[in-house]
This record gives sequence, structure tokens and C-alpha cells, in this order.
Amino acid sequence: MSPVRATKRGAERTPLSGRFDVIVCGASFAGLAVARELARTPLATRPSVLVLDRYEIGERATSACAAPTPWLEAMGVSASIRSELPYMSFTTPRGGARYRLPWSWSSFDYSELCQGLWAQCGDARFETAKVEGRAPATPGGRTALDGELTIRTDRGDVSASLVVDALGWRRVLSDPHYQPPEAPLSRGLEVHPHVPESPDFDALECWVDRSLVRRGYAWRVPAAGEARIGVGSYDPHQHVKEGTRELASRLDADAVRYQGNWFPHRLRPATEDGVFFAGDSAGHCLPLSGEGIRTAFAFGIAVGRELGKVLDGSQSRAQALAAYHAQSAAQARFYGRLLKLQRLIPALPPRVLALAFKAVSPQPVVDRAFGWYLDQAHPRLAAAPPPAARSPAPSAA
Repeated sequence: MSPVRATKRGAERTPLSGRFDVIVCGASFAGLAVARELARTPLATRPSVLVLDRYEIGERATSACAAPTPWLEAMGVSASIRSELPYMSFTTPRGGARYRLPWSWSSFDYSELCQGLWAQCGDARFETAKVEGRAPATPGGRTALDGELTIRTDRGDVSASLVVDALGWRRVLSDPHYQPPEAPLSRGLEVHPHVPESPDFDALECWVDRSLVRRGYAWRVPAAGEARIGVGSYDPHQHVKEGTRELASRLDADAVRYQGNWFPHRLRPATEDGVFFAGDSAGHCLPLSGEGIRTAFAFGIAVGRELGKVLDGSQSRAQALAAYHAQSAAQARFYGRLLKLQRLIPALPPRVLALAFKAVSPQPVVDRAFGWYLDQAHPRLAAAPPPAARSPAPSAA
């Protein structure tokens, strides 16, 4: 069942207007990381930060909700962890392999994680509103690089000189928007059956099986009495519901509580016409693995730090845009390698793929490969003095 959007209605639906130092559009992993970083920035005057989302904070999960445990610890949200998974397995019709990782994955409760991040966001203000786009520039007005930006919502217009789009794959503040199935997007769908807890559920499990999905992979993520079972397709034209139902059946699990989303598999420009983009809106979700949570954290932190330098007067907005754009673009080679693997692996015969997984099995090889993978967005990026705590976000009506 789809969640009901929590945008304020009736007497609570007051007009939204005003000018802010920073507007963050999107209150999930990337957007909350931006607001959290701004609260940790040592500024003489605390900026006015408005965070907008069409749903209440933590209301609508859009992924399997698993991330490297060191990242959850570094972001101060360990309390949201449901199951720590020190192993990872890969299965094909011709065999597979199981690895003990040099670090662990952890599944987490999405609502608790988002509330934990919000508690670190200082004096930021949150409002439920659907961001519809940017207001057109007025004739003779200043350009986006030297003036304020006006953001249109279903409750009214708000403006700021510093604006972040962390709204996900739609890239709402861009022109043109990204639309499936023609955009470079993958699609995923999962079910969330309740299952008995077991010490055997200690791995993030992946299947590369063309009987489930022609070009993509399937997964099971244990989460303390719940299994998150799903299928992702690199081909946005290919539906994944039947594959998801089939995998659930093979695992003797009920296909219940569906959740699905699109996710990008190609890096996009991280800035455009004066706006900063972070997370899925900038294509920061990794090709091949579809992992996007820790990269959303990492680039959200990067945006927050560049905005902090603008707010303390040490650089201009144009300089911040250029610096952040360069940080994102510097990852193009890594993302390009993963995209090539995304195209190659589905084309390999199952026997060859099974042999490749087994070839990686020696522990020194596992440690090196997965250590390199984590290093591309390492949790040390989150290191900073802890901020003062704040009260929880209001719950949905």
C-alpha cells in the first residue's frame, strides 16, 4: 500500500513564503546530510535553512535500506540498525561464493535513521510541500549565478541564494527533467515479508540469474524479523514484479508489502544554473551495485561544506559551485568502470560468472577488493565535531 502524502491540508495548509539562506529540497539521505553538515559548520551566525519534502521526515522509504556499518556509525545513526551483516554472498545458476567482508553491511529502520539525522540538523526548519520547480527568471533580472533562486512549491514560492536539489532521480530543478524509461535509470521492486529471526541470516545475499531478471540482479537483506527481497533491472523497460514474486517463492516468503523505485546508473552534472545536486538527482547512485545511500551521505556532506564556506564569506557561490562540481566530476572514472561492469556481467555465461565469483573468494582478495570499494566514499568523510542535539521532527498527521 502506497503511503499517503503528508503535505499539510485544511487549516494546516498555510501559505509558504519567505527568503532563506539555504533551501534544501528533499529530506532523505542526501538532503538531511546537507542540513546536518550545515549545523556542524562553525559559523559566527547560524544560517536560516529550510528543508522541503512532500512527505514527513522518515515517512517513505525507497530502497532496501542497507549501508556499510561504518557509515551508519560515522553519521551517528547506529540506533537505527536492525541487523548487522558481516557476510555477502553471490549466487548464479552454476554456483557462487560467500565472502566475509573487511567491513559489514547493516540493514536499518528508515524512519529511525532519518529522525536520527534530523536530530543533528540544528535550527533547520522543515516543511511538507511538493517542490514543483524553479520560477522563471524575471526579464532583466540577475542571473542564477549572482542572484537569488525562487523555488515553486504547492504551498507557495520561497527563495534563497543557495539551493540544493536532493529530490532523487527526477532531478526536479533541472531542465529538462529525467523521465523513465528513456532516461539512464534502473528500476527495482522489493517485498517485505516477516520472517523468523535466525543466526543463519548473516549475509547480504545477491543472485545473478536471468530467470529472475535478464539484465540485473536480485537480493535478500535480513532486517531483524523482516526480509527485504527484491529484483533490480538495469533495463528500465523490463518489469521486475514477476521476478520479485518468483524469488520470494523460492525463498518460501510471502510477496507482501511492495516497495519500488527508479534509481540512476549514470553520473549527472552536480551543478546546473546555480543549483547544487546531490544523491540520485546527481546520479550518485553507483552503477552495477545500485548502492546509493553512502554516496548520498558523502556528497551531501560535500555540498554542506561548500555552502558553509559561502556562508562564512570565504568563497563566493560561483566558487562553491565550481568546487563541488569538480569533486563530483572527479568520480567519473570510478563510475565509468562500474558502468562497464554493469554492461559486461549480464552478458557473461553463468559458468564463467560463477568461476569469477569463486576467484575472488580468497580472503586477501576479498579484503582488497571490498576495501577499495569502500574507499571510493569512505566514512572518514563524515568526521566532524558533534553538534548540539535537537528535538525530533513532528510526526505525520
